[in-house]
Amino acid sequence: MDGTTWDGVERLRDWLDAEASPAAAGDVKLLRVLKIGEEFGEVAEAVHGALGANPRKGASHTWDDVHKELCDVIVTAMVALATCTPDARKLLEERLSHLVDRVSA
Repeated sequence: MDGTTWDGVERLRDWLDAEASPAAAGDVKLLRVLKIGEEFGEVAEAVHGALGANPRKGASHTWDDVHKELCDVIVTAMVALATCTPDARKLLEERLSHLVDRVSA
């Protein structure tokens, strides 16, 4: 991932830090990680909608909606990682390299 992506992630993290309520200040890491689950739920809802799997709602979403929600999950996870560690860029690159190496062997 290039620096522009991580620059954007850090801007989002900084904005969230500035907007965080005082009550949540001690739980910022926890809340950012839990937000990933919320975003995943939106992906699941979009997939159901794209497939028309909910008879009550029918075809309520498109595959473009699914793609956007998947991007939200990725960005949310990156923001959570950047919140949890100052080495987020390095850790993600190392982990991705490890996973790719595993399947390339």
